[in-house]
Amino acid sequence: MTTPGKTRVAVVFGGRSTEHAISCVSAGSILAALDPDEYDVVPVGITRAGQWVLTDGDPARFAITDRRLPEITAAAGSTVVLPADPTGDGLMVLDPAEGPQALAGVDVVFPALHGAYGEDGTIQGLLEMAGIPYVGANVFASAAAMDKEFSKKLAVAEGIPVGPYVVLRSGVSLTEEDKERLGLPVFVKPSRAGSSVGISKVSDWANLDDAVALARQVDPKVLVEAAIVGREIECGVLEAEAGGGPEASLLAEIRVAEHDFYDFDAKYLDASDYDIPAELPDRVTRQVQEYACRTFTALDCAGLARVDFFVTPELDVYLNEINTMPGFTPTSMFPQMWAATGLEYPKLVNRLIRTALRRGTGLH
Repeated sequence: MTTPGKTRVAVVFGGRSTEHAISCVSAGSILAALDPDEYDVVPVGITRAGQWVLTDGDPARFAITDRRLPEITAAAGSTVVLPADPTGDGLMVLDPAEGPQALAGVDVVFPALHGAYGEDGTIQGLLEMAGIPYVGANVFASAAAMDKEFSKKLAVAEGIPVGPYVVLRSGVSLTEEDKERLGLPVFVKPSRAGSSVGISKVSDWANLDDAVALARQVDPKVLVEAAIVGREIECGVLEAEAGGGPEASLLAEIRVAEHDFYDFDAKYLDASDYDIPAELPDRVTRQVQEYACRTFTALDCAGLARVDFFVTPELDVYLNEINTMPGFTPTSMFPQMWAATGLEYPKLVNRLIRTALRRGTGLH
């Protein structure tokens, strides 16, 4: 039931993508950060099959324990549906004994979903149809940022440098001319995925087909990117609270010691070293922050994003990718960068919810 004076926020997590488990871990951190004196929380998990269930919301259930990843199952709670009807009562619990029961109107949704069916504009479209405000980018920005091909094209149109790459749509292979232009090594990755799922580093063209096949298990469209020798630098971006342009955090540098690159294990299962703030010349720091904010604007983002770059030994800056719903796990760079900038985790979550409520739904 709704408590007078409290904001009713539905945290939606899990989902059908390969990033299901990381979404659960992100949601556990968000649930723990929400002040019960300020919020009524509706924790909604989505199974890998796509079923929505009302969970108990215990953050401890969604932590990585002994390298075991959390998962939402149909047994987690009652089935929930969200009708795409702005005149309705919002989320509905389907009780087999009592029939559909409306949850008290949800004020805002925090879609802590990563990857397909969550970070790609799909749930954003559903929430727009239902007329429920939500944290993060709109339908277009979510879809454009999720697809690395089009996020790169939009960035280039804005004058932001990206490294050489080739797009392999279904049934297309790399040509000899492509290989000569890209050189070795290359990184092969799904065009529409995250958390480094399905990514391979290829140092011998003999291994290319296997790497493409692995990436296509996630997405039939694959990117082959020239390796850029340099440092991995990340920047958090937030929508301004009261007008003005987006705001950039202090920068983070990821230092991967025991892995060939910043893969899934390095991100979530093993400890990677990092520096916040990244030790860069002031000029380069400002350049990265400017590019991050310009990328945010070029894709028409809202709420938040994490923008990743490479900085070469010559101090040239290249965009790697943008994430419109970056990880919110205890080890994720986005909340850590903002904490170092002066915005602690609970205040960060509060700001994102306030921004979503102020923006509402519809065109802006």
